[in-house]
Amino acid sequence: MPTSTLFESTLTERYQTTIPKIVRETLGLGKGDKLKYSIDAGKVSIARVDEVDNDPILEGFLAFLARDMERHPERIQTVDSGLAQRITSLTRNIQVDLDQPLDEDG
Repeated sequence: MPTSTLFESTLTERYQTTIPKIVRETLGLGKGDKLKYSIDAGKVSIARVDEVDNDPILEGFLAFLARDMERHPERIQTVDSGLAQRITSLTRNIQVDLDQPLDEDG
């Protein structure tokens, strides 16, 4: 019978926790990786999600764009410097931390 090692972590007020380093290393986890949970007879197992689930809505939209570009290449335009400057000016002071957890409203 294999031996098991126990590790603990604490839930925050928002029901979040830090996965212990040894568990992250064992599962080969990195930032942004997804986890899947399986429950069997009251015991929970976690594993890294290896495959990417495709979003059918996004796939349909991207296929639409690809068909449109293929059928009408004359419609493809570059972003001119005026639009690029406008985009830059609108986003200049916006700070984004992609590693920050979402708030409760999502």
